[in-house]
Amino acid sequence: MKLFVTGAAGQLGCEVVQALKERGHFVIGSSTKETAESIADTWVRLDITDAVAVQRVLRTIQPDAVIHCAAWTKVDLAEEPEQKEAVYAVNVEGTKHIADACKELDCKLLFISTDYVFDGTGERPWKPDDTVCKPVNVYGQTKYEGEQLVSSLLEKYFIVRISWLFGKHGENFVKTMLKVGQKYDTVRVVCDQIGTPTYAPDVAELLAELIQSEQYGYYHATNEGGYVSWYEFTCEIFKQAGYQTKVVPVTTEEYGLSKAARPRNSRMDTQKLKENGFALLPDWRDALGRYLLIEHSVFFEKA
Repeated sequence: MKLFVTGAAGQLGCEVVQALKERGHFVIGSSTKETAESIADTWVRLDITDAVAVQRVLRTIQPDAVIHCAAWTKVDLAEEPEQKEAVYAVNVEGTKHIADACKELDCKLLFISTDYVFDGTGERPWKPDDTVCKPVNVYGQTKYEGEQLVSSLLEKYFIVRISWLFGKHGENFVKTMLKVGQKYDTVRVVCDQIGTPTYAPDVAELLAELIQSEQYGYYHATNEGGYVSWYEFTCEIFKQAGYQTKVVPVTTEEYGLSKAARPRNSRMDTQKLKENGFALLPDWRDALGRYLLIEHSVFFEKA
């Protein structure tokens, strides 16, 4: 297959390109950056907010499918009034431009979304086909609007919601905690937001399988191993890294440092994957161990 990946220089996009290439696909990567040009078979610099450019690039490439990883993901910054227009331009208008081009070409589109589309109420795990309530922050709202555009414009689409992503490319919670754990004897971490970590290489493998299928629709994709709080996740990070740093659980209100509201309940039901013949992702503890051992062993050496 000839596959086009947006946001191919990002934390997930890099892994998606690698997973696709390992399966023998021809991969065209795109980004507004040039840092990862060597990872794809061909590289295109593309601003997805430019409708004309998106149409021109997709018409030229004629892909069999598009995996749309590009997004504005700086959740707190998105709350700043002067940034909201830019967030909307990327996550909503940019997604529409991609979907419009896919419709014209009659090609598949896989759109990466987030647990943040849900309002985080209750304790029941969210199912992929649950009705989305009002998201609690700008990032979640724009990703939800992107979902709506994809599902209304296309028939050949996958919408895959992930949560708590970590990997070797870019910044993420694990990297932050490893740095903080080296610097301080005690850290305060939120204990009342519950979800499941997602390891970028693991979910990339799933996306590579999904895009080859015709099992269209909504999916939730996180690592298995049960639901945990950010506090419990941090405890496991420090345990596996060999840190002696004390972790103090605090409520969201006690923490009080985030500009954007976060959903308390980010539990996601992943069983639809299994029901449609796809393997569930490995235990998140196993994924964390692989991340620490193979990709960031430097953090085992305490400062």
